[in-house]
Amino acid sequence: MAMWQGAMDNRGFQQGSFSSFQSSSSDEDLMDIPGTAMDFSMRDDVPPLDREIEGNKSYNGGGIGSSNRVMDFLEEPIPGVGTYDDFNTIDWVREKSRDRDRHREITNKSKESTWALIHSVSDAFSGWLLMLLIGLLSGSLAGLIDISAHWMTDLKEGICTGGFWFNHEHCCWNSNHVTFEDRDKCPEWNSWSQLIISTDQGAFAYIVNYFMYVLWALLFAFLAVSLVKAFAPYACGSGIPEIKTILSGFIIRGYLGKWTLVIKTITLVLAVSSGLSLGKEGPLVHVACCCGNILCHCFNKYRKNEAKRREVLSAAAAAGVSVAFGAPIGGVLFSLEEVSYYFPLKTLWRSFFAALVAAFTLRSINPFGNSRLVLFYVEFHTPWHLFELVPFIVLGIFGGLWGALFIRTNIAWCRKRKTTQLGKYPVVEVLIVTAITAILAFPNEYTRMSTSELISELFNDCGLLDSSKLCDYENHFNTSKGGELPDRPAGKGVYSAMWQLALTLILKIVITIFTFGMKIPSGLFIPSMAVGAIAGRLLGVGMEQLAYYHHDWGIFNSWCSQGADCITPGLYAMVGAAACLGGVTRMTVSLVVIMFELTGGLEYIVPLMAAAMTSKWVADALGREGIYDAHIRLNGYPFLEAKEEFAHKTLAMDVMKPRRNDPLLTVLTQDSMTVEDVETIISETTYSGFPVVVSRESQRLVGFVLRRDLIISIENARKKQDGVVSTSIIYFTEHSPPMPPYTPPTLKLRNILDLSPFTVTDLTPMEIVVDIFRKLGLRQCLVTHNGRLLGIITKKDVLKHIAQMANQDPDSILFN
Repeated sequence: MAMWQGAMDNRGFQQGSFSSFQSSSSDEDLMDIPGTAMDFSMRDDVPPLDREIEGNKSYNGGGIGSSNRVMDFLEEPIPGVGTYDDFNTIDWVREKSRDRDRHREITNKSKESTWALIHSVSDAFSGWLLMLLIGLLSGSLAGLIDISAHWMTDLKEGICTGGFWFNHEHCCWNSNHVTFEDRDKCPEWNSWSQLIISTDQGAFAYIVNYFMYVLWALLFAFLAVSLVKAFAPYACGSGIPEIKTILSGFIIRGYLGKWTLVIKTITLVLAVSSGLSLGKEGPLVHVACCCGNILCHCFNKYRKNEAKRREVLSAAAAAGVSVAFGAPIGGVLFSLEEVSYYFPLKTLWRSFFAALVAAFTLRSINPFGNSRLVLFYVEFHTPWHLFELVPFIVLGIFGGLWGALFIRTNIAWCRKRKTTQLGKYPVVEVLIVTAITAILAFPNEYTRMSTSELISELFNDCGLLDSSKLCDYENHFNTSKGGELPDRPAGKGVYSAMWQLALTLILKIVITIFTFGMKIPSGLFIPSMAVGAIAGRLLGVGMEQLAYYHHDWGIFNSWCSQGADCITPGLYAMVGAAACLGGVTRMTVSLVVIMFELTGGLEYIVPLMAAAMTSKWVADALGREGIYDAHIRLNGYPFLEAKEEFAHKTLAMDVMKPRRNDPLLTVLTQDSMTVEDVETIISETTYSGFPVVVSRESQRLVGFVLRRDLIISIENARKKQDGVVSTSIIYFTEHSPPMPPYTPPTLKLRNILDLSPFTVTDLTPMEIVVDIFRKLGLRQCLVTHNGRLLGIITKKDVLKHIAQMANQDPDSILFN
């Protein structure tokens, strides 16, 4: 029976080729791998029998009484051994064991000399230094992105003649001819119609501004998708599904490389500035993880160990959320709850430090110009009442429904993109969606403004000095509450704003479904929050007017008298934003913390918790997966979700390969196979590893050897050791087997053999097997019966079995 081990043809070896181990640059990979070339056709099958070696003794093979050395060349480490192919899963257990050995060696040497002690201290400090560098670089890039995106967004509407590098707000800050009421209008800021036809009035001026708005949007979107397609295909999307998969132990070379970082940073600014319904917050997590991966190459401890590197990437993800929202604590919790697969206590501390440094760096840059770190600072002066939990829960239900609707429709659209001709024309798709978005957005002031500005407007609590249409109430009179306005009848501006917001809500709901997943950087946090904030503001204004006109109703008269300031529409917008974001991502704890850090609304944690929990319950009732898990499954990544329970009564023997009527299991024997035999097995199979047994007759398990390590080891033996030919015996035992005289030297490969592979019996429940795979991050597990090898279960086998049990397509799991 042929051993089945992996979903995808192993690219590391195709008929003797070893070229796929080469990489374009070290920092573009998740691991440095020196490229070599393996050619089994170059064989010296005739040993040099007449060659004179040490002491004029003749070479007489590897038999008993011979004078040759045993070829145990692995006493010196070989570059590439212990590393992994692209689209393969790392061995967490081996990586952690290697790190423990390295740490133990450094600790023992530190007692021998002062220099070794200094090296030990620097090794311990290197992790904190790396976190500092990640925080500084992530915060700097986030500040650059924020400033650039703000300027380019305003460029669609006009330009500052006092300095083209100023955005609209900063341009008018420097003006001496501006009043507080018209603070967004100054002579230094000119719309495109003023520059082109010297007037800002009339239908023709409106058409000119309309045309320039659409033209700039198309230009930005075209540049973004073209750069992604030409230079860094991995720079598209939000990146969080892939980062979750990478943190679970999967290898995607180049996904966190330098080109991806450069192109994602540039195209993220272009995509946000184009006015598409997307955000920069999710992609900033990808940017921060790229920073973390690249900086890991400065430290041997992290460059040479994949498990240690993933601890760094978990901390980098926390730093990414920290700079995305100005929420360092929320970033740490987001990494713990949503992204990370393995999160020890040490990683928690270092994530906290990285998020702190990143937030401090962003605050020093001050990209928002308001000396605040948070994106949407609010000051609500009215406490919420217990009855208001009812509308808050209603918003939670809306958020759950929206989340489930969005996930189903977006996944259906993305699947159509992958399986039809549509996926072959990413540039055309982006331009069409951009054109539709820009054409529909310009007439409505709430869709024309950037999504971040829209959310800030919706969160705003109206005061006496606010000139927004959302604050156009009648009977403007002061109260004793520090200049805040009580509940009052809505004016024409509020009614007009409600209609515009209703249209904005419809546009955002529809267009976001088609935008997320296109071949440009696109985050989902801000569009989801915008949908919820609009719905919340609409409900909040409705509640406010209901309380004003019907204050004598039983639900209001006990706490809301006429003219009292008891309903805060901005709070409803904030709760709605949390509900919709929770419905899409299924976050709970980290979401609430991000929201109160984002807004500064610390006293409104209970409404946020109620809405977030309700939205999760409703969304889970309609579909168990969040948007990131759904995209992981759509792309076929081998990700075992730790949140899901396996409740089926199956056994290991039901899942293992081989099954009945399958070819025999492909194995290696411990001391009876030649180099040619092993090379033939490697050439004719695509498995990523092979069990080693005592003999084919006994099938007693000895260990497990990886295909990649075999290839590299044999290639190095042929290059560096004399006498290794096709008929050389490979053995995995401690001592060389007895050989006849005048035979070629044997090749000892015991050092690449895993002598303690994880095994289960054939009657082990799959519930336990799945738990072992999740908690230990296994690549494969061998199945035995009374010590005899029966079969193998790989991570892909587990994923296929789970998919079959859930009545899903098991062939959707693409990678090993």
